Amino acid sequence: MHNVLLKWLGRLLMSLGALLLLATLLFIGGNFWVLATTAAYIERQPQQCRPTDVGIVFGTSHWTRSGVRNPHFHARMRTAASLIEHSQVDHLLLSGDNRTQAYNEPRAMWRELYRRGVASEQMTMDFAGFSTYDTLVRARDVFQLDKTLLITQGWHLPRAIYIGRALGMDVTGCVADDATVNVGWHLKLREWAARVATLGDLYIWGREPYFLGTPEPIELKERAPIDLILPSLNERFTAP
Repeated sequence: MHNVLLKWLGRLLMSLGALLLLATLLFIGGNFWVLATTAAYIERQPQQCRPTDVGIVFGTSHWTRSGVRNPHFHARMRTAASLIEHSQVDHLLLSGDNRTQAYNEPRAMWRELYRRGVASEQMTMDFAGFSTYDTLVRARDVFQLDKTLLITQGWHLPRAIYIGRALGMDVTGCVADDATVNVGWHLKLREWAARVATLGDLYIWGREPYFLGTPEPIELKERAPIDLILPSLNERFTAP
């Protein structure tokens, strides 16, 4: 009886070890795949980001849980306002969480960007961007975007770009980082897990957005030809 129990425990431990090894390989492999397939679509300097009609700014809280200003929020707003100022983007889709009346990410983004000089007619708010996945599905199906620039932190962009391109959108990314801010290990770990979960959302369980709604295409003024925009960009970024 004792020998049978030992054999059973041995097999159980071997099975658990094999499952742990498989999970580890999937975790590492999934992250490597997302990073490797999106690296070519990410620009780390705003002046190098692809000019396009609409840029998507991903929502996050204006404040941290400790009650201080969220540097990630302000880095996104600063980058988005700069892209508008230098005519690389004509319009901004502000997509974030507004599950309750007391928490409204799009409205906070709108106010901050307006304070930074972005005109109200250059901004559209999406109040149902409850997740990165929801934001991109709604950008495609509700706001009728097939080509766009994604504006968020460098650690977030690979997942966002992977989702967008998997949905058939022509997306590139513009990094909105703050060089003075260190990304904590807990945030990195959460993002590593989210990348793997994204593969499941897309290819296994067929995730649907929390709320889709009816189409609301963003109406834009006609964009100037790119050969007229680029000279002015070069002059602005090389001016003393």
